This record gives sequence, C-alpha cells and structure tokens, in this order.
Amino acid sequence: MKAGPVLQQLKSLKENSKHGFAVLIDPDKIAPNKMEQFAQLCNDAKVDFLFVGGSLVLQHQIGLCINIFKENSNIPVLLFPGNPSQVTPEADALLYLSLISGRNPELLIGQHVVSAPMVRSSGLEILSTGYMVIDGGVPTTVSYMSNSHPIPSDKSDIALCTAWAGEMQGKHLIYMDAGSGARQSISEEMIQKVSSNISIPLIVGGGINTVEKVSANCKAGADIIVVGNAIEKDKSLIKELSAASKF
Repeated sequence: MKAGPVLQQLKSLKENSKHGFAVLIDPDKIAPNKMEQFAQLCNDAKVDFLFVGGSLVLQHQIGLCINIFKENSNIPVLLFPGNPSQVTPEADALLYLSLISGRNPELLIGQHVVSAPMVRSSGLEILSTGYMVIDGGVPTTVSYMSNSHPIPSDKSDIALCTAWAGEMQGKHLIYMDAGSGARQSISEEMIQKVSSNISIPLIVGGGINTVEKVSANCKAGADIIVVGNAIEKDKSLIKELSAASKF
C-alpha cells in the first residue's frame, strides 16, 4: 500500500530524528461546542496530530467533533478507535490497531475482518499499527476491555521482540501505551531499546503529564508523544507539553 500524507509525515519524523506531539481526546469528554476553542489551543501550541477515540464512546458525536475541529485547524486528525463503530470518514487517517502484545484473537484480527468492508470504503488513510499495552502500574480500561495482560514494565526484551514481530509482519507503526491514567509512564530504557532497533515510527503514550516526561521520552527515541488525560484535566498544558517535544 502506497504511503499517504499522514504516514509520510510520521516517517519523516523518524528519518530526521524529530519528534511529533499528539493530543488524544475522547469525544465523550469534550462537547462539540468546545471544539472550536480547543482547535485554536492546538493551533497555538503547534500540535502535530489530533488522535480521536476512546474505549467506549457512548454519545456518537465523533464525526461532529472532528468536523468542527477541521473547520478551525489544518492539524491531521487520526482515529484511535476502541471498536469498529468508531470508524468515521470525517477524519484524515485511521490507526488500524492490532493488539500484538495480547493474545486475544478478536483484537489481533477478528474485529478487523468484521470492519474490513467499512474501513476499505471509508476513504481514510489506513495506518496499520502494532499496538502494545505496557504495564503502567494500575489496571487500565484498555487492559480490561481487551481481556489481555500488558507487557511488564521491566521487560524491555519482550517489548522489543513484540515490536520486531509487528514490524516484520508489515505494520506501518508501533504504538506503546501505558494506558489512560497510568500511574507510571513507559520507561526510557524500554523506549530506547525499541526505538533504536526498529525502522518504523514509534508512538508512545500513557502517564505522560509533565514537560520533563515529554522531553525524556523524546530523548529516549519516541517519535510521537501522545498526551490525553493530563490535557483533559488542564488544557493550558498543551502549549508547554508540545513545546517540550520540539528540540
């Protein structure tokens, strides 16, 4: 599959040792009438990507939120879906997630088979993503919903071999996630070990809530930093966290 503009942008970060900053929003937690103001905050902070999705998403307002955001920003919008019902053509690209750290066949391939016709006809740029859940110190929604165990936080070798397997299977991206509300973020040792040994972009998220963590994760080799929970609690953090990734 030919690389589209979003994948080219992601690959360029890796190739040029640059770092991108992504804000993750759950459509259930932000009202559509707040999206215009939120888009301006992201523009001012020079955010590189907006990730949209959640483990549940109950209010079915993803498309409306994305449309309002895109009317006020040129920042690429990537779907980060918790299930196939969250696929909507209003976005620019879809993180087509396979939970390669788990052993739940539904999230490795089952849901992909069911959603394939819809995804194929959506017009979205499809980004095949090896999704790896890393233990963040507390049970997370993604671990519960996926019915799978995370990779232990001190097992960098397992993380690397899992990322290698994803890369050799042809994934475009690897996404290591400690989960929303993680007590601890992914260690710099694990990020460094994975990033330095794969040739595809590495996305890192979960438990990142300070300038120091953003900076340390970028220095360790994360190509894209994703922050969600911290910004939900305090949107004024967007600017300083985004700036910390640009060095």
